Amino acid sequence: MRALTWQGTRRVRVEDVPDPRIERPDDAIIRVTSTAICGSDLHLCEVLGPFLDAGDVLGHEAMGVVEEVGSAITHVAPGDRVVVPFTISCGRCFFCRRGLDSQCETTQVTEHGTGAALLGYSTLYGQVPGAQAELLRVPHADHGLMPVGDELPDHRYLFLSDILPTAWQGVRYADVPEGGSLAVLGLGPVGQLAARIGALQGARVMAIDPVPARREMAARHGVETFAPGEDAVAAIREGTAGRGPDAVVDAVGMEAHGSPAAHAAHRAVGLLPDALGRAALEKAGVDRLAALHTALDLVRRGGTVSLSGVYGGAASPMPLLRMFDKQLQLRMGQANVRAWTDTLMPLVEDPADPLGLDDLVTHRLPLEEAPAAYDMFQRKHDGCVKIVLDPARSAA
Repeated sequence: MRALTWQGTRRVRVEDVPDPRIERPDDAIIRVTSTAICGSDLHLCEVLGPFLDAGDVLGHEAMGVVEEVGSAITHVAPGDRVVVPFTISCGRCFFCRRGLDSQCETTQVTEHGTGAALLGYSTLYGQVPGAQAELLRVPHADHGLMPVGDELPDHRYLFLSDILPTAWQGVRYADVPEGGSLAVLGLGPVGQLAARIGALQGARVMAIDPVPARREMAARHGVETFAPGEDAVAAIREGTAGRGPDAVVDAVGMEAHGSPAAHAAHRAVGLLPDALGRAALEKAGVDRLAALHTALDLVRRGGTVSLSGVYGGAASPMPLLRMFDKQLQLRMGQANVRAWTDTLMPLVEDPADPLGLDDLVTHRLPLEEAPAAYDMFQRKHDGCVKIVLDPARSAA
């Protein structure tokens, strides 16, 4: 089959790799009909390179059609249309029963002290081959696979795999009071959805992003938008009685601009030999914290900051004095996908499209164009917000 593989820092390539096969009774094989590029994939191309091997298959957002199932799978059959969560979880352990499937004890990567294994996401999270491919093996498919209908296009369901539950969890963790105010930092795919969810739930939503096309998209969904800078922070503060918003969702994470020293450190680590790079990230890694520091500064006293953007630093400095003085709550974590999907499915299937999913995908490209798509997404060119890849397998 054809698949997108990691080849080195900022180098990916579509190539032939062996077809996956059923390895356990609870496995399933999916023919991928749509797979998306996520901001988290960009981290693998630069910061987290020491935890990858050349040839690793990337990608963790996918849906498609069941090709084959293991003997333990009874809720889906070949020919069924399904969505694949990016977290690999058993659904039965202590954490899964408590809605914390991203901490699944069955698939935790104990070698690195990390949570549940993830599709297509480095040795830190199990080195499971990813979804930017024609075929995908889904472990623990008895819990993970979500059957969906045949009437709606892929893009109405695809984002249940990751970014929609991530955004929903981010807003839930933000704990916005009824009729309150929410600021969203970053209007990439997760930020777009978090802003729309906040608005749908009745909050006044304000968002900051440097890219005009992303601000224009958010504005179409009732979001007040601002370009980054002191003027944006001042305007949001002024618009909230001088206090700041009740909550802030940081949907940027380690990709933040405005942290040149940490950015240089990320690039340097990505160029180190793997053993040295792993040690540097696990023991002394720092993040680009500009967005997080903005969130902590902007939120009102007694408010909540919710982190949906990914951070990976093991030694990132935090302004604890200011956080303590402002009496802030800070919530974060990998999305517990299956904890939210039953709630989200009716919104996804609503004919009125209350989350505006028909207005999120800006580019749909063949899998063979994935390297160029990664570059476009990284550079935010051509109005790019969300790219979906089509890995439709050729008749040959």
